[in-house]
Amino acid sequence: MEEKDATGHPKVMSFNALMELGRKKYAEDPSLFEKLSKEVTADDLATLVYTSGTTGLPKGAMISHGNVWWIVQSLDAVQPPFANDQDVLVAFLPLSHVFQRIPGHFYAMHRGITVSYAQSIDTLLADFEEKRPTMILAVPRVCEKVYQKIITQVKEQSPFKQKVFHWGQEVGNQISQLREQHKPIPGLLKLKYKIVYAIIFKKLQDKLGGRLKWMTAAGAPTAPEIIRFFNAAGITVIQGYGMTETTAPASIQSLADFRIGTTGKPMPGQDIKIAEDGEILIKGGNVMKGYWKLPNETKEVFTPDGYLMSGDIGKFDEEGNLLITDRKKDLLITSGGKNIAPQRIEGIFKSDPLFTQFIVIGEKKKYLTGLCNIDLEMATIIADEEKIPYQKPIDLLENDRFLAIVKKHVDERNTHLAKYETIKDYRIIKTDFSQEGGEMTATLKLKRKVIYEKHQNLIDEMYEKEAVDELYGKKAV
Repeated sequence: MEEKDATGHPKVMSFNALMELGRKKYAEDPSLFEKLSKEVTADDLATLVYTSGTTGLPKGAMISHGNVWWIVQSLDAVQPPFANDQDVLVAFLPLSHVFQRIPGHFYAMHRGITVSYAQSIDTLLADFEEKRPTMILAVPRVCEKVYQKIITQVKEQSPFKQKVFHWGQEVGNQISQLREQHKPIPGLLKLKYKIVYAIIFKKLQDKLGGRLKWMTAAGAPTAPEIIRFFNAAGITVIQGYGMTETTAPASIQSLADFRIGTTGKPMPGQDIKIAEDGEILIKGGNVMKGYWKLPNETKEVFTPDGYLMSGDIGKFDEEGNLLITDRKKDLLITSGGKNIAPQRIEGIFKSDPLFTQFIVIGEKKKYLTGLCNIDLEMATIIADEEKIPYQKPIDLLENDRFLAIVKKHVDERNTHLAKYETIKDYRIIKTDFSQEGGEMTATLKLKRKVIYEKHQNLIDEMYEKEAVDELYGKKAV
């Protein structure tokens, strides 16, 4: 912050003023830092990291020095090692988020990783090409956007090139599945993959700097086809599970042992168990001290025997990998008593490049509905193919012919779902959900409550027929 910007703010200090204060303290007592550092204990507060606020007001998680060191040591214990001092990371997640603060900053310092910070989300690809990272800490939305961009570009190619791409994608899926299962790759498939890598997957590698070994897709479910696409390009996608209150990871996949659809095994030294209602309970040296100045909220989030109640629903598979079903608060219970995990459904819709965002609604309702954003670049490609006239891309969202195509896409996505999970009605939101609009967190998660409140009129409209049914005991005409 510039000096002039801090003027008049009693609780704000400029960086120059902070440095000057440090110089004065050092002049007064050059040994002060050593004295103070020796007084610090593992249980002392190291930092406050605020929760994302997806389900309510953000709360300050009190992270101790011991919490940070526990994570660093636990990550070090995972084999093979994630990184060494030859690795390069291009960081773009905010340091206010625990995922960037702990693994991306403290662990990176511990391992000697070179960290470059991206100029902005908009310059990511240029930054990747310039700095050539070997690892990237990303969230699912970033993976989805890269994948959707590629699929959109493919749609603009000739039918022959599209056919080649889809053939290559299938070869890549087979390679990815065999690697995941630690099975040998047949000779003919190896030859096909060599061709496919040269004409398709190398381009993705080059766009990301050309030497990327692995990246994360942490914080929310990611569609398996997207993960396999990256894996086929030689980029291992690592999934994990954690939260602000656990100082980031609680479970994680390793580079040698990953199962798509899971979040890996508990971190070394981590104690995770599943409650009777399916909630994930966590205990270990990474669990926060509590919420800053919120003793009641702190008490409510721990069990009597000291386990952190995560608020997430999950289970272990037969190999000990943790699977996350959904947020406990996000689970939808329909009027028919069906428990539905909306994030899985939303992931299925977002794997179609026409939809940039999709949010499922249906709590205490007879059926599910949705609100979505449309990718206007993809929309124009479809419109041009179908010879649908338009002046501006946004005009397509009012065009009956184009809306009929959107309906076909919704119907196609519904074929991947159980009958009770299908989307019966939906509304297109013309303005994309964003951080600026208050609908998304800094790590690009949807704030459901905000979205529901903003678009309550559209939600009510989708359930008007249901209300009439209940009133008259018959279907509305």
